[in-house]
Amino acid sequence: MLEIERKFLVKSDDFKAVAFAKNQIAQGYLNSHPERTVRIRIKGESGFLTIKGKGNESGVSRLEWETEIPLTEAKSLIKLCENGVIDKIRYEVKAGNHIFEVDEFFGDNEGLVVAEIELQSEDETFEKPEWLGQEVTNDERYYNAFLSNHPYTTWKK
Repeated sequence: MLEIERKFLVKSDDFKAVAFAKNQIAQGYLNSHPERTVRIRIKGESGFLTIKGKGNESGVSRLEWETEIPLTEAKSLIKLCENGVIDKIRYEVKAGNHIFEVDEFFGDNEGLVVAEIELQSEDETFEKPEWLGQEVTNDERYYNAFLSNHPYTTWKK
């Protein structure tokens, strides 16, 4: 139930050529409070309910609980979500012994591409592909819950 994850901006589309999976994702938040988020996700033909706690000081670790729910229930629940449902394509890319999940955002978050890697420990080493850019793990602006309320296209560049 402990999620250990690091986030990075992506500096090129090179990851697409080596992706082994690709899924359309819609996700909304029943609660986007930083102390605890409650998320509904539709990924392909599956639905999920996820609860996440506040990240630790480094932003790398936090409590996460997720369960699969029927697609019909996920479609009903997503209608109850706060404004700002996230629309993205998730690519899965193997790099060394790890898998990066690379999210290409659309709609109000068009132009943003973020890669995440889940680790077994905060100090675990991993291979960094050439397309991987600046680390943004501890920058809450890049959390999906934040993006749902403060879309990337509204940020001052």
